[in-house]
Amino acid sequence: MENEPLIKTLIELIKPLVTDLNYEFYHLEFVEEDNENYLRVYIDNKDGIGLKDCEIVSRKISSMLDEEDPIEVGYYLEVSSPGVFRTLFTDEHLSKYISSNIAIKLKQLFLGHRKLLGTLVDFDKENIFIKSGEEEITIPRKIIDAITLEGDL
Repeated sequence: MENEPLIKTLIELIKPLVTDLNYEFYHLEFVEEDNENYLRVYIDNKDGIGLKDCEIVSRKISSMLDEEDPIEVGYYLEVSSPGVFRTLFTDEHLSKYISSNIAIKLKQLFLGHRKLLGTLVDFDKENIFIKSGEEEITIPRKIIDAITLEGDL
């Protein structure tokens, strides 16, 4: 990934600011969409995230980025909650949501499907294990495009 060093630097700069403000640093991405760059920072806490929370964190991050200036191109800063139907990016996220209902979007057909719904049972370096109905399914991570939380199945 070409932005990997930048992402690492941004996480090192932004994560301590977020946690010092008593929020959970959930995820960060720097992406190009429609010829515009976006730095998206996702925050969370046990009480949920509102607009005021996003404003507080955005101002703090914006001030620091103006000072440090780690991004060499123009960009928009967005701070938000990961949402109810949040994407699970890391093993830490997966651990937190064991026994939760998830949707797995696949890069290719697997067992005749491009999307699988089930309860997250476990995971390891190579696979995600879900229970869908009465069936237990092992899905190789290398074919997974995204994992998101779902409501009741």
